[in-house]
Amino acid sequence: MTSLLFGISLSALLSTTSLLVVIFRVSPLTAPAYALPAFFLSLFLAVSSVGTLLWYALWRVVPLHSWDLGKILGISVRQGVFLGLGTVVLVLFHLLGLLTWWIAMMIYGVFVLIELALNS
Repeated sequence: MTSLLFGISLSALLSTTSLLVVIFRVSPLTAPAYALPAFFLSLFLAVSSVGTLLWYALWRVVPLHSWDLGKILGISVRQGVFLGLGTVVLVLFHLLGLLTWWIAMMIYGVFVLIELALNS
């Protein structure tokens, strides 16, 4: 396992743990100034790192390309960050009461179109 992949795996473990700590231990009623930013930051880090690992595993299993491992990992990191940003925007829209199913599809659709534009 390369050092970068090991770092992403360690980041996934630590960020998922921090997300669980924020969900179960931090009260947004007593400290909203600290709870909401901590929640959104830990959600972004957890979804991006776990998403990066999942995209990396998918691109390694499905051989639709002739990329080397560095290119696969770079593309997986970019897709994981886009997945994390989309999820944070989705949760923010839900928190504001603006989320419907078609808005959720449009949010993820924007990130898919950005990825398609960067991939070519």
